Amino acid sequence: MLSAAFVIGILTLSGFQAKAHCEIPCGIYGDSVRIALLYEHIETIEKSMNQINELSKAESPDYNQLVRWVMNKEEHAKKIQEIVSQYFLHQRVKPVSSDDDAAYRKYTKQLELLHHISVFAMKSKQSTDLGIIDTLREKVHLFEHAYFDEHKH
Repeated sequence: MLSAAFVIGILTLSGFQAKAHCEIPCGIYGDSVRIALLYEHIETIEKSMNQINELSKAESPDYNQLVRWVMNKEEHAKKIQEIVSQYFLHQRVKPVSSDDDAAYRKYTKQLELLHHISVFAMKSKQSTDLGIIDTLREKVHLFEHAYFDEHKH
């Protein structure tokens, strides 16, 4: 009985660590995968916004479906913020000395773009303004290029 509880505990803890992509550090990184996931989450938020806007126009809105789309939008925005924070800020974008001007400019540009992505993910929770989606895509695109100039696939 005790050994079963121990195994369940270990599995629970290992599942938690995998969610945050470990922070051990394990040395296993999927940078391109994370960028692809950011784009996928943005697309899902956009679809959610479109569905919310469409359902809201109905003479008799289906509030159950509206709530489900709002929850979906919230969840995917949160996932964007987790990738930005847990993956890129905590593990991949490394602080550099301000003595190295070029490296420091690249570092601050990456930080700025990650901050924008996180803020616009938050704004996507607050609205169904599709302009937010355009800005999110643009910021991810700019970050992707700023990041992969340094980290080759």
